[in-house]
Amino acid sequence: MAPFLAFIDAIQPVSPALAQALTAVVRREILPARHLLLQPGDVARRVYFLETGLVRGYTLLHGREVSSWFMQAGDFVISILSFFTQQPSAENLELLEPAVVHSITHNELQQLYHDFPEFNYVGRKLVEKYYVLSEQRTQNLRSRTAAERYELLLRDFPTVFQRVALQHSDHRQFQIKAYPRK
Repeated sequence: MAPFLAFIDAIQPVSPALAQALTAVVRREILPARHLLLQPGDVARRVYFLETGLVRGYTLLHGREVSSWFMQAGDFVISILSFFTQQPSAENLELLEPAVVHSITHNELQQLYHDFPEFNYVGRKLVEKYYVLSEQRTQNLRSRTAAERYELLLRDFPTVFQRVALQHSDHRQFQIKAYPRK
């Protein structure tokens, strides 16, 4: 729980009451590689914080897996559309490495926002961070060639090929959505 609380505390100092509430609801799990956090048709009920590990988001297109993004330790993992609308997902979230994750349900998150107004600031800062990065990725998809996106992947995520099987990162189809480290 300490890495998760430290991450949150770096965004906004956590009051003792909020730390106690988070400790009560956040679930810590050790999960194996290849574990699916979400499958198409399921509703994303949890948002995950990766203490360790690597996650791939992908969809099936004409029977072929198309990787959309990778997330690594220190990142939050979520199927945004499914989680916030509580509708079935169209994507898979798969652990590519053994991982330690901390998660919270949609309902628990909403209750924390209600009970602890300071936690809303944390949520807003995280949404801002990931929305800006998403917009950067979208612009790259519109304005860069596949080869240029591949080079950005290597620049922003230099260990990708030591951690990701080649079939998951084919530069001809890959939509780079790995979050760059700032």
